[in-house]
Amino acid sequence: MDFRGSHILSVDQFDRDDIERIFTVADKMEPYAQRKKVTRVLDGAILGNMFFEASTRTRVSFGCAFNLLGGAVRETTGFEHSALAKGESLYDTARVLSGYSDVICMRHPQSGSVAEFASASRVPVINGGDGINEHPSQALLDLYTIRKEVVAKGRGIDGLRIAMIGDLKYGRTVHSLCKLLTLFKGVHVTLVSPAELEMPYGLVEQMRERDFSVTVTDKLEESIRHVDIAYSTRIQEERFGSKAEADLYRGKFRLNQSIYTENCEPNTVIMHPLPRDSRADANELDSDLNENPNLAIFRQADNGVLVRMALFSLILDVVDQVDKHARDVNWYRHGR
Repeated sequence: MDFRGSHILSVDQFDRDDIERIFTVADKMEPYAQRKKVTRVLDGAILGNMFFEASTRTRVSFGCAFNLLGGAVRETTGFEHSALAKGESLYDTARVLSGYSDVICMRHPQSGSVAEFASASRVPVINGGDGINEHPSQALLDLYTIRKEVVAKGRGIDGLRIAMIGDLKYGRTVHSLCKLLTLFKGVHVTLVSPAELEMPYGLVEQMRERDFSVTVTDKLEESIRHVDIAYSTRIQEERFGSKAEADLYRGKFRLNQSIYTENCEPNTVIMHPLPRDSRADANELDSDLNENPNLAIFRQADNGVLVRMALFSLILDVVDQVDKHARDVNWYRHGR
């Protein structure tokens, strides 16, 4: 893939070499993400952060990644604060805002909306999540996290054993991650969900066509006994017709330290794209896991900045210039 000036709309764009390229660049971003060094390589560039659906980590980490490369960020959040509320089309919005930006990150609740926006944009667009469809940068940071976690334990992504748990029907993060995993060999996937929230059939078949071992089940404990990764997702309440409908499934697959100790191998890594629903009726990842060294959810969130810095550097073609615009920080750095 030629990243320069490209939209990032789907993980279907990537082959395995592309993934390795992104991860190699992400590794180079670590001293900047940790604020050990400063670079101004994107000084004068503007990111248009357009989020028409609730977001904390994705929106802030995209902005943080761009700032850490020296660029400025302009944000639009919520339909009510945009001209879309006045009836403006995505086409017109794209034509206007792409004139104010050098790259745009967009989240929208409707599947396919970001691609529609990108078709009219004059600058590269990154999909920050479009409905139940995809979340490519989240899948990249998830895979980057998996690689770092399992390599530290003497394994690789080829031959990975992973359980995906929860709302697999509406969870766009697992949709994109499953697609990325098909680039690797010998992966064993266990899909744990209520029958009504199973992974879309087409994605299951795509994995099986790559000779993956795929198990579909609604049994949590037995599904996490022999895996490298237990990847939990929340019930996507905003995708249901009502809160009452979502409540039918909330809290069905809770993981706590007792269940982990009794069923998981000692090095099983716990992941979650966040936010984890910590309300009493959900509590999908119990707070008693917070001291478990294999709980990777906050390392996972940190890795989002690295991967998004890599994407900006590749798209705007500054990878080889980052270090040339670097200096040491001149403020007090608290231990990270």
